[in-house]
Amino acid sequence: MGKKKSTSAAVNLITGGGAGMMEALVCHPLDTIKVRMQLSRRGRQPGTKARGFIGTGAAIIKRETPLGLQASAPGSPTPLAITSKAIFLAGLSAGVTEAVAVVTPMEVIKIRLQAQQHSMSDPTDVPKCRNAGHALFTVVREEGFGALYRGVSLTALRQGTNQAANFTAYTYFKEQLYNYQPEYVGGTLPGYQTTLIGLVSGAMGPFSNAPIDTIKTWLQKTPAQEGVSALQRITRIAGDMFRQEGVSAFYKGVTPRVMRVAPGQAVTFTVYEFLKAKQEKSKLVGGGVEYSE
Repeated sequence: MGKKKSTSAAVNLITGGGAGMMEALVCHPLDTIKVRMQLSRRGRQPGTKARGFIGTGAAIIKRETPLGLQASAPGSPTPLAITSKAIFLAGLSAGVTEAVAVVTPMEVIKIRLQAQQHSMSDPTDVPKCRNAGHALFTVVREEGFGALYRGVSLTALRQGTNQAANFTAYTYFKEQLYNYQPEYVGGTLPGYQTTLIGLVSGAMGPFSNAPIDTIKTWLQKTPAQEGVSALQRITRIAGDMFRQEGVSAFYKGVTPRVMRVAPGQAVTFTVYEFLKAKQEKSKLVGGGVEYSE
């Protein structure tokens, strides 16, 4: 295959940031539904039935108005011609890094806000945490700064496996499309193809690590218990879930999560590739060294 210039760090930063912002705005309501499904106790008592994806969303809108779906509304790879193992490890490392540096504190605050059930149409129904800033202040004041990193190991494991699967699948599918369509080598694939492979690759992570995400949500939702280690809490949460609801408890919320993550990755990759092509074409940012693809 021919040679082309690698994308500069500045282009990656600009296009990745724009793509990530678009993905968050479009897909956040599905994340709220996912968290509510994971934390729901319906179905544990005799005579009650767990709500599904549509039922949960409808219940949120009915009680909290459509704004309830946006509660707590607060990275993109550049595939290169390197081995699948290297891509997998790069994705794994990226996921772990973002989990430790950014995602875990944001997840704790997000879940605390999403777990609140109050009517936004009733001014007398005042939630404990009014917004992200207030939730941050409340958590630190009542539980200490360390509470922001509750579940960091599970978050790192979830983010790492997500990005590893996503990077690897997207790069593989992209290379296959280039092989079948050599006329696009050195350029950008049609937008619909980028969207399709982004959608498929984005769905792989949620299906593979749903149990990790569900346990993480419960762990981050509740304050720590004195004298109980994180491992003990994780074991206890997992044991209670299995005893009360069986294996299906670990996959609660997987439908809205896939519906949130897969389209989110499709949006991210499509916007990223589009903006990258525009940036390189306009020559607003210089290119890097050459590499063989």
